[in-house]
Amino acid sequence: MGCTCTVRVCGGDPGGRRQAVAAALDEVDRLDRLMSHYRPDSPLSRLNREAARGPVALEPELFDVLAESLRWSRESDGAFDVTVGPLMKAWGFFGDEGRVPGRDELARVLEVVGHRHVLLDAEAFAVRFDRPGVEVDLGGIGKGYALDWAVIVLRSLGVSSALVNLGGSSVYGLGAPPGGKAWDVAIQDPTDPSRTALTVSLRDRALSVSGGYGRSFEKDGVTYAHVLDPRTGRPVQGVLSVAVLSPTATAGDALDNVLYVLGPEAGRPHVERVPGAEALVFLPRAGGGWTLVRLGP
Repeated sequence: MGCTCTVRVCGGDPGGRRQAVAAALDEVDRLDRLMSHYRPDSPLSRLNREAARGPVALEPELFDVLAESLRWSRESDGAFDVTVGPLMKAWGFFGDEGRVPGRDELARVLEVVGHRHVLLDAEAFAVRFDRPGVEVDLGGIGKGYALDWAVIVLRSLGVSSALVNLGGSSVYGLGAPPGGKAWDVAIQDPTDPSRTALTVSLRDRALSVSGGYGRSFEKDGVTYAHVLDPRTGRPVQGVLSVAVLSPTATAGDALDNVLYVLGPEAGRPHVERVPGAEALVFLPRAGGGWTLVRLGP
């Protein structure tokens, strides 16, 4: 998943804590091996190679996260879409080299982007693509899905107080730390990585952050961030970062992408559809810095 995963467990005996931490990390690693498009031997990579030729049977977890992704794609009218893999490559974000594709190249790539190209067979847990060139990239939702399963593992082992952090962009606070009411987690200032924009409290909920500052490049005075609008094929402009607080990290990961692409006003109904969710949208301010729009309860 291209990030450091940390698990902090409180309570119980030292041996039990070590066992719980190891089990949670193993679960994240297991799901990474399923969902990584950087590993040529992963089931996701096999899906991308073979699904245009016919149905590919998938592990239940991979089928589940793909079905959830397509649901978000339909409900957001394509603002969130896991078929952005070819676009990520066209813009050079897959290999972190950064490039601006030409108009004709972008038009060709957009022909294979769109959730309509991914067809599911729920009875057989199988997936096929309706044309060659389609690729799935779960980078926009995979961390959250893995985080939710790591928390499920911790709960199954009797853990009631833990903080699981996947690279700072997907964090879950289980219960509360000793002597506290909730886990306090800092959100990075989108214009200055050395500063904290604000601190949020997590108690049995997740924080998901999408920020263009993580992967970007500059060309001819224009900064291009890695968050792409699947409908236009171009990097989103006018948003610095989005942070979502939600009951599950899977929903938060999808929702922060939807809000990044649609913006706060068009994205507001999507926040309202997730019970208990709230969002913080950081927008650039004239002259530098940022302004904050809050959505939700």
